[in-house]
Parts: sequence; structure tokens; C-alpha cells
Amino acid sequence: MHKTSISQSIIDRVVARRGREHIFDDLNPAKTALVVVDMQNGFMPTETAHAPCPMAIEIVPNINRLAQVVRATGGTVIWIQTAFTDETLTSWSTLYGMVGPKGTEKRRRSLSVGGKGYDLWPDLKVEAADLIVEKKRYSAFIQGSSNIEEVLRARGFDTLLITGTVTNVCCESTARDAMMRNFKTIMVTDGNAANTDEDHNAALNNFYLTFGDIMSTDFAIGCLRRNAQKGLSAAE
Repeated sequence: MHKTSISQSIIDRVVARRGREHIFDDLNPAKTALVVVDMQNGFMPTETAHAPCPMAIEIVPNINRLAQVVRATGGTVIWIQTAFTDETLTSWSTLYGMVGPKGTEKRRRSLSVGGKGYDLWPDLKVEAADLIVEKKRYSAFIQGSSNIEEVLRARGFDTLLITGTVTNVCCESTARDAMMRNFKTIMVTDGNAANTDEDHNAALNNFYLTFGDIMSTDFAIGCLRRNAQKGLSAAE
């Protein structure tokens, strides 16, 4: 697991700006979705991976625990899967120009729909009521990437818990753009995985300062359970 390190100066600036350390700890569980980004074989340390992140295996238990509580408190789990398509060779030609022909071919083999690399990691506990969203860019929310915003709006969700891999690329991109689309967005500190602690912490510190909240798995679970109980008490 990553050694998470949030700078005290970042925390101090967040508190000075927002009035408290966790601005979204009053989240409504029934309006909360757990968004799990790219926990596919293609990003895990397997023979099918084009961009393996060994730390991603370590966060699987936390994602499963959080998913269970999100469902139990009235929210929904959304599994995001990145797909390679021939169309993106043109519409996202900048990426393929950067990675070159070998990188492009690795991505094609790893993330084409129907291949093993496209599939979710088998140790993830996916349930029938969960939702699957396919994306074609690092961020799920950017124009042309996916229909996740429509899916969330249709179900009345306004708060997102972001988990997955890698912290500083697809997860951070998705989280930033979610906030820009007016969702209350939380990155789960021990539910995201990067290739180094430095990458992981840089993304979390930057996101926390400007774009949203950060919480550990246990803290997020505590908020979900506490606020769900408050809602039940208020309804009685």
C-alpha cells in the first residue's frame, strides 16, 4: 500500500479556505456513487497488461469493502473500463503519436473490447446491480470519452468517491473533470494506486488543495454509515 503523505501546508490552506478539513464529510449516501477507474487486467501486473501498476492489486480489498458499504447505504457502484478503438487513432492521435507504433500496438492488444486485458480484475466483487461505463480517454468526463455524466444525472447522484488506477492519470483526470462538471468529488487515498508514492501523493495533494476532498477508505465508510443512520433517524 502507498505511504500516503499530505503536506501540512496543504491541509492548513484547505482548512483556511473551506473552514474544515473534510468539506464533503456530510455526503448523502443515497446520492453517492463509487467510481472505480480502470481496474482492468490491462493495468494490472499480468501478461496482458500494456501499462501494469503493481500497487493496483493492493487496493482491491479496500475497493471491495467500500463498494459493499456504498451499496448497503443506498448508493451505486460504477466500474469504468477503458477501451481501445480504431476511431481513437484519429480522434486522439496526439496520444498515439507520443507512445509510438509499439506503444499503440500494445494498447490495442491490451484494451480492445473482448480481450482479456479489457476485463475487470477477477478479484473485484462486481454485483448485478452495479453499472459498467466504457471510456475512451484518460478522463471519463471529458467530451467524447463516455456517457458517465448522463448515467449519474439520470440517477440523481451528486457525490463521487473516486478509486482505481493510476492515481495521477486516469483517476485524477476523472476526479478533476467531475468537479468541473459540478459533482462533489472525493479521491480515496488508499483506494487509488500509482507507480510510485511520489506520483500518488503529488496527485492527491494537488487535487485536495483545489478540486475536492480526500478520504481514507475507513473514513469514507464512517461517513457513509453515520450519514445513512442520520437519514434513517430523521425519517422516523
